[in-house]
Amino acid sequence: MSDPPYRIVSERLVIRCWEPRDAPRLKEAIDSSLEELRPWMPWARAEPQELSEKVALLRRFRGAFDLGTDFIMGIFDLDEREALGGTGLHKRRSADALEIGYWIRSSHVGQGLATESSAALTRVAFEHCDVDRVEIRVDPANEASLAIPRKLGFVEEGILRRRLPPDEDGVPRDVIVFSLFRDGFVGSPAGSTPVDAFDASGEPVL
Repeated sequence: MSDPPYRIVSERLVIRCWEPRDAPRLKEAIDSSLEELRPWMPWARAEPQELSEKVALLRRFRGAFDLGTDFIMGIFDLDEREALGGTGLHKRRSADALEIGYWIRSSHVGQGLATESSAALTRVAFEHCDVDRVEIRVDPANEASLAIPRKLGFVEEGILRRRLPPDEDGVPRDVIVFSLFRDGFVGSPAGSTPVDAFDASGEPVL
């Protein structure tokens, strides 16, 4: 498996490795979205954080990306002036699989951005990283998020009970597992997503 590109451009988005200089944009996106993020993202319960904490966090994200251990990315508009959310390709399952996660800031929910970014990452995972399987895992109660893998042609495999971190009442949450395999990718909606991708030096890789 090859590591993901550092920068991916889709129709409306730039999806790229976070940099410490992005800390103000990330903080503003999270701080303005806490009411919507907290039910689904356990990390949001520790927010808001100081700007210095965000700088340190993004240094860790960049370090993990450079070392090839995890690939956490920001979602930006095309001129990269605003952080629209976060996503990533995660090595959580097996050597030939990647998992996509995502969140979108409240002011841009309902515009199809999570679907577009997930489609772009799915194409990158199969065509550049050369994996056999891509997963998306969703809380069964998160109806908006459940629609995304379904739109992209992922297959619902089933529910794993009490696999997600506890909710605000301390109860572990169930998760629905969606998957797409290489042999199903070409004919899927994600397979026709327009994508350009670039390595750390800016050279095109896709």
